[in-house]
Amino acid sequence: MGCGKELLRLMQPFMKFVAGSISFHPTVNPSFHGTHSNSVLEGLAYLSDSLHLKQVMNIRRVLNNLEKPQGLYPNYLNPSSGQWAQYHVSVGGLGDSFYEYLLKSWLMSDKTDLEAKKMYFDAVKYKFERRLQNIKSKYDFQAIETHLIRKSSNGLTYIAEWKGGLLEHKMGHLTCFAGGMFALGAHDAPKGLTEHYLQLGTEIARTCHESYNRTFMKLGPEAFRFDGGVEAIATRQNEKYYILRPEVVETYMYMWRLTHDPKYRKWAWEVVEALENHCRLKGGYSGLRDVYLSRESYDDVQQSFFLAETLKYLYLIFSDDDLLPLKHWIFNTEAHLLPVLSNNIKKAEVNDQ
Repeated sequence: MGCGKELLRLMQPFMKFVAGSISFHPTVNPSFHGTHSNSVLEGLAYLSDSLHLKQVMNIRRVLNNLEKPQGLYPNYLNPSSGQWAQYHVSVGGLGDSFYEYLLKSWLMSDKTDLEAKKMYFDAVKYKFERRLQNIKSKYDFQAIETHLIRKSSNGLTYIAEWKGGLLEHKMGHLTCFAGGMFALGAHDAPKGLTEHYLQLGTEIARTCHESYNRTFMKLGPEAFRFDGGVEAIATRQNEKYYILRPEVVETYMYMWRLTHDPKYRKWAWEVVEALENHCRLKGGYSGLRDVYLSRESYDDVQQSFFLAETLKYLYLIFSDDDLLPLKHWIFNTEAHLLPVLSNNIKKAEVNDQ
């Protein structure tokens, strides 16, 4: 609760939005807010003080009503002016957890948080569904599918980045979580689109698997590109490293739980073998500086998320579904467990108040 109260300092009266970080020194100005900060605040909803929840809901409601370029949520906005600071949109770094938590807020609420559900599907919704219903709205939604998702000449589906109206045909390792996100939300998709989103999750999982399979180490680069005649390959030296990231096996875990297609266990085991063959050292597991080299070049760092996320998702892939069933548990963006707030629990909380 004490931590939650300190986080409320992010929402100072003179600011229209939450700051991205706080300083406990009075002379330091609050930083710009990235939409990923919303994911941090969602955790406040579990605290008993309703003030935390009201603050979170108010911020999200303002974001929902804010005019968005092409229906997209840029990664940065100025918390004082309430204006977008940069027109850089990504489903990967900086923007990933925003979309993820819209969906997971809906699921965490035992599917009662209708605002979160609407915001999520407005952001990703398949454009054909809008045409069927002949819906006219103030903004052009279906943002992610219309403006970011592309298919390569060889049939690989990827999620590009949007910078000032121009697409950069690059997909980050961080973006690979989206395959699992699309599949996780498929069951509650607008009418007739469940199979569409399951298929989209399948295609994203395949693309990310290809990014691993096309390296010598069979581990994926930090980012891979679809331009200059290459597909799912890192072409820049500063994108060829692997730091034990979890997003690909995260998607494998969701796809396995939701489809039980054996290829996801096969692909996960390929990751296990690659980690053992190329990353395991006497003192732990190390990242690699270049996954395309035939000889390991270690960075000598075992990231904390390797234990918290990568190994956890791998373990769950090879476990029974009744271990942490998805209908009862939500994994936040760092793979920490949050319980679904059942109606019985919420009624008890209301009675206590």
